Amino acid sequence: MTAATADRDAERRRALRRMKLLATGLLIVAAVVFAVAFALQERYPWLGYVRAAAEGAMVGALADWFAVTALFRHPLGLRIPHTAIIPTRKDEIGESLGEFVETNFLSDEVVAGRLGTLDLAGAIADWLARPANARRVVTEVSGGLTGIAGLLDDDRMRDAVEAVVRTHIVEPKWGPPLGRLGDRVLASGGHREAVDLLLDRLDDWLAAHPEALAQLVSGRLPSWMPSFVDRLVDDRVHAELRRFVSDVRRDPDHRLRHALDDYLADVAARLQNDPATIERLEDAKARAFDDPRIRELAASAWSAARAAAVDALSDPQSELRRRATAAVADAAARVTRDPELRASLNTRLADAALHLVSTYRHDIASIISDTVRGWDAAETTDKIETQVGRDLQFIRINGTVVGALAGFAIYAVATAISAAL
Repeated sequence: MTAATADRDAERRRALRRMKLLATGLLIVAAVVFAVAFALQERYPWLGYVRAAAEGAMVGALADWFAVTALFRHPLGLRIPHTAIIPTRKDEIGESLGEFVETNFLSDEVVAGRLGTLDLAGAIADWLARPANARRVVTEVSGGLTGIAGLLDDDRMRDAVEAVVRTHIVEPKWGPPLGRLGDRVLASGGHREAVDLLLDRLDDWLAAHPEALAQLVSGRLPSWMPSFVDRLVDDRVHAELRRFVSDVRRDPDHRLRHALDDYLADVAARLQNDPATIERLEDAKARAFDDPRIRELAASAWSAARAAAVDALSDPQSELRRRATAAVADAAARVTRDPELRASLNTRLADAALHLVSTYRHDIASIISDTVRGWDAAETTDKIETQVGRDLQFIRINGTVVGALAGFAIYAVATAISAAL
């Protein structure tokens, strides 16, 4: 219980005590007036009206005191049937209250009708469109994600990531999907750009490294050949190779391109249909993923990713936090400006809320009955009396006043009839 709740309960108890004193005081006043009027009625006949009023006030006060007291305890400690109703029937009251809430507040008609009158999306968007509120939401979400990240066990997360990767990436065969992907790439001609890029880079590299072919060609010539011959051969081979690469680059119909297309098509077909090729790829994949260095790389990647995410989420000035805040505010502003989008979101929010209420209506209502069932009988009585007891004391006061008026009216009518007869 919070301090504010405790203070409110204390104030209610003081108000209840004051109302009890007032109601009891009226009963005592009525009793004193009745005694005086009864004693002097023979001397002063008009006091008969006062006595009747006081007598009615006492009857009304006592009857209503009994009724109010019987709700919470046994009057005067006497175990009269149908008294102390709240402590003895606490569980039934809780179930009835839960059923009442479920039927009258959580019905589909009530929820749908209420949600249909609300512009939830607009209200949320108006609130989020303010930069301070968008920043607050991002801060709260970031704090929650940072806390969750801090609770994660690195070893278990690495095992979980590895299990997901193995189930959805490693264990399925790669050959047929890669082959089908290759067919689509070849059919679309997308590989030609990659070939052009490769030829461009090869030509640039040959231009920048003319000496790269020295050992490859002249190094294999006889040692007795003059050195100038070695240079001529190297230069000639280098020039011819660059010329060949240039021809392939300029000619989209070059035979090398066709040969490469045929080779790639053959590889794609074998990846889909050749068991030996598929098995070799699977063996290579298994060796790669079973390599301890690969697993160490995956572990370090997870640790680095988590550390980077935590740092970005923890820093209010990080690029991630700034971009997230701007994205939230921009999305909210768009919803505010677009009536159709807002209406669509309202429909979806209403459908989601209605689905949740329909699915968990009984569970929500059972919270009330379960909570009341878990209360101690004395605690339940104290809680309810503290909340509504002050208002119930007005019943006693009203009973005293109404009893007095009734007693006076009955005596007056009876006296008038008697005089008339």
